[in-house]
Amino acid sequence: MRHILSAGDHFVSPGLFVEAIRSAVPDDTALEFHELTLPWPIEPFGPIENVVEASGSVDDLIAALHGIEIVATQMAPFSARVFEACPDLRFVGVCRGGPVNVDLEAATRAGVAVSYAPGRNAQAAAEFAIGMMLAAMRRIAAADAELKDGIWRGDYYTYDNAGLELGGETVGLVGFGAISRIVARILQAFGATVVAHDPYADPAGAAAEGVELIELDDLMRRSAVVSLHARLTAESHHLIDAERLALLRPGAVLVNTARGGLLDYAPLKGLLESGQLGAVALDVYDVEPPPVDWPLRGAPNVVLSPHLAGATTQTAQRAAGIVAGEISRFLAGDECRFIANKQVLERGPA
Repeated sequence: MRHILSAGDHFVSPGLFVEAIRSAVPDDTALEFHELTLPWPIEPFGPIENVVEASGSVDDLIAALHGIEIVATQMAPFSARVFEACPDLRFVGVCRGGPVNVDLEAATRAGVAVSYAPGRNAQAAAEFAIGMMLAAMRRIAAADAELKDGIWRGDYYTYDNAGLELGGETVGLVGFGAISRIVARILQAFGATVVAHDPYADPAGAAAEGVELIELDDLMRRSAVVSLHARLTAESHHLIDAERLALLRPGAVLVNTARGGLLDYAPLKGLLESGQLGAVALDVYDVEPPPVDWPLRGAPNVVLSPHLAGATTQTAQRAAGIVAGEISRFLAGDECRFIANKQVLERGPA
């Protein structure tokens, strides 16, 4: 009997994992499932011990892992202490773009393979980014709130207050991965010119998709809208800082639906008040949730949402399905597609 822990949450539930694994494994009669429900997103994720963006308790996870060989999860805190305490563990499937809630070095030392789920929320995040662009460029959120308060803003139709169209404008994408590529296709359907900055992307491949790869400073100068889609690393932290924000053309729109750490939020309020920035649309923040006295709450032309870009039912189903596929391949002894520490499988069991 193979024991599997479904450590789900209130988005990708334990039951969704179980259903996906049963569908993916040809013979599920040899599987015994155990379930653990983590508090995210009712409670925000955060750093836990030596991992980031995790949810729940390390002690509760260790207790649930007794005798467990395989885990499917999204947010469980797989710190170094978990791997030290759970010798039966052999495989952790994380249904996220990267296993940020796993101490990968500790997993590798313990002989535990760790998989991830690239592209699981690409369509959802791309569509959301476009929605945030439109909301900021056309003042949809502000007009909605004001009209509900009984205020009819006819002055939004004056030339100085009128919004921008995507068609005919240049939109700069910072990062050109799975999400950004979908964003580019949607923008091109609107008639926008798309440029991107990504030092790891293939210029020929981007050009084949109608996107020019350019230097970041050039992108900031040329774009009417700048949308962030890069991964957060030590190198990309505050990639968009005060110096780069100063390069934007007056009235430009800035959208961040990727990670809060990519952007230095401190200059934004002043740039919005001066008109250097026409609008900002944010789904992610340097501190989540932002504090009550956060300066951008009172700044003009700001659209805010609580880290919702990936929140679709299809994303949850897709995420569970990708992990289930990896678990099925692991159980069958086949090559897994998305392993973060392949050396574990290459050297065999610990």
